[in-house]
Amino acid sequence: MFIRNYKSSDCEQLAELFYQTVHTVNATDYSAKQLYAWAPGTVDLSEWNASFLRHKTFVAIQDGIIAGFGDIDETGYLDRLFVHRDYQGQGIASALCDELENGFAQVTTQASITAKSFFLDRGYKVIRKQQVEKNGILLTNYVMQK
Repeated sequence: MFIRNYKSSDCEQLAELFYQTVHTVNATDYSAKQLYAWAPGTVDLSEWNASFLRHKTFVAIQDGIIAGFGDIDETGYLDRLFVHRDYQGQGIASALCDELENGFAQVTTQASITAKSFFLDRGYKVIRKQQVEKNGILLTNYVMQK
């Protein structure tokens, strides 16, 4: 596996990886209705691309495919961190986080129920549990900080 900087040509693949990961990996912790509210299958690619370009964004490549991605903004807010469903548990999220967290004294994220234990294992603390609204549906997540 290697990690590289994001390129605009990655955006469509990242959107697909996001959708597939949410609907498989997160399916144990969220209802079908919640999954479709979170990841309805369409994103504004130009908006996502602009966000990725504004942020520090990395892509993990394994076996010639994009196996994961993550991005963090200039304030240390870790916005997205997703690993392909077929590459879970292989250290990809950890490697991406090592890159993303580098240079920040403090990092904050909003972790899903599924990701909470991963972030706890990395030394993050739960600041609060919260309900967030996505497309009219409430989802539980955790504001966490390291």
